[in-house]
Amino acid sequence: MQRVSARPGKMQRILYRYPPQAQIVEKIQALSLGNICMVDGSWTSTNQFTGIGWVWKDSMGKIQLMGTRNLRRRETSLHSELEALRCAMESMLQHSTCQRFETDCKDLIAMITDPQAWPNFSTELDVIQIL
Repeated sequence: MQRVSARPGKMQRILYRYPPQAQIVEKIQALSLGNICMVDGSWTSTNQFTGIGWVWKDSMGKIQLMGTRNLRRRETSLHSELEALRCAMESMLQHSTCQRFETDCKDLIAMITDPQAWPNFSTELDVIQIL
């Protein structure tokens, strides 16, 4: 930083000249998720109902179809997430060729990856495997 006097006289204005900033170069990157179906479930222990939903987006990120359901509350939030996946898979079989699904539930991902580690969900996982 360099100090520069602007005008001589009784009132003097002090200006500071900063060295030029490094240029910031931004590269725009387009994220293409491809043909994907995003699923989610909503659950609370105090509500009587569970909400599930899914959104199918094409390779340009444009919504093609979506669905929601209001169901009687499931045993746990994980049951709701699994129900949302099952519903989305059935809908994709009817309406598209989409075979990629996305969730924010890491336990659901672990369950699909290693179903034997989740014996309490074996019935539900058998349905998913068939789809």
